[in-house]
Amino acid sequence: MRLLAFARSATMSAVDLDELTDRVVQGPWPDRVAAIRSVPAEFAGKEHAQVYAEVGRAFYAEKLAPHFHLIAWPEKFLDRPGFFAAYHTAAQATADFTSVTPATIEDAIRADPRALRIFRLITGYTPNELAFAAGELAGVKVGAAAIERLEGGGRPAGEVANAIGPLSELLAAIVGGQGGFQLAPELVRRGFRGKTDKPDTEAGWQSVEQFHREGTPYAELLYQRFYGGTFRQLQDAAGTRKGDLLEDATEELFAAHGVPYLRTIPGTQATAGQAFGITVHPAPDFILHDGSSARGLLECKSASDGGTARDKAGRFRGLRTEASRLGGIPVLAVLEGLGWRRLNDALGPVIRECDGRVFSLGNLDELLEVDPVRDLVGTSA
Repeated sequence: MRLLAFARSATMSAVDLDELTDRVVQGPWPDRVAAIRSVPAEFAGKEHAQVYAEVGRAFYAEKLAPHFHLIAWPEKFLDRPGFFAAYHTAAQATADFTSVTPATIEDAIRADPRALRIFRLITGYTPNELAFAAGELAGVKVGAAAIERLEGGGRPAGEVANAIGPLSELLAAIVGGQGGFQLAPELVRRGFRGKTDKPDTEAGWQSVEQFHREGTPYAELLYQRFYGGTFRQLQDAAGTRKGDLLEDATEELFAAHGVPYLRTIPGTQATAGQAFGITVHPAPDFILHDGSSARGLLECKSASDGGTARDKAGRFRGLRTEASRLGGIPVLAVLEGLGWRRLNDALGPVIRECDGRVFSLGNLDELLEVDPVRDLVGTSA
């Protein structure tokens, strides 16, 4: 007999609970859904949370893979050879950063516009920040989009071409300590530092040359990673891509199998469900339909920690209420992340509200086996 991980109440039947979990673990999806829906009838109300938690432990939790080890790489960061080629141009034009003047920086950028990225990164500024500084400190009108086009290899023309000279002067001055924005003493006292108060620029271009010549000490690289450098920025830059992982995978599955759906995208959460009489706000991530009526509500949720999962679980109660108002249509969940392994007040409630129709990337294809999806396969216009 299965050893349960929680303390069973005196009235709870071990046989009944083991039978229930066996039906969930071993049965096809229609039987799993039926087993979950039978919980209110087979167990006392005070036992429900424990029952759903045990079912989550027995079948669902193991399918929830972690995603903290994943880093999405946006396309613009994948051209490592191009980045090194731009770096070579910057180093060559400045005699390995020993002769860094506005003129040598300008020569590098005109020879290879991608070199602008190298000098910008030395300052620590983002494209938006550099564009603002150019307008504020150098009187040069150059937008962040223009800076990014140059950094991507676009050839300069018109106003952008004319801006390269003043922009080069500004870059030289910021790193050299003769330009840039000043830090108020009060901010310094409170622990703030300027963006050039970092190891590779703390002594201006001399530090740049030293790091170029000697290399970045590995300990320094690890220290940056400690306070959030390296992969942290990449993770932040690709946050949307990672956040859309579940939605994109679900949409691909539906599209490949002709399942009619409406995907809610940012900016449409308030109106997406109007055509199907859905009033819950925001609308669910997916509305499954038959062309005229909503047939199911599907929500995707990632959670890297238990507290986040607990907070997000409440969303499914609202969807269940809306689904009941629409005639008792199913609610489905696609979850990911270790946070959902928090059972009693996170995963368990989602299993309850979805009648067990809970999936992850590891078994996403099984969505095609549950209602209403199985009845909608191949019906998309």
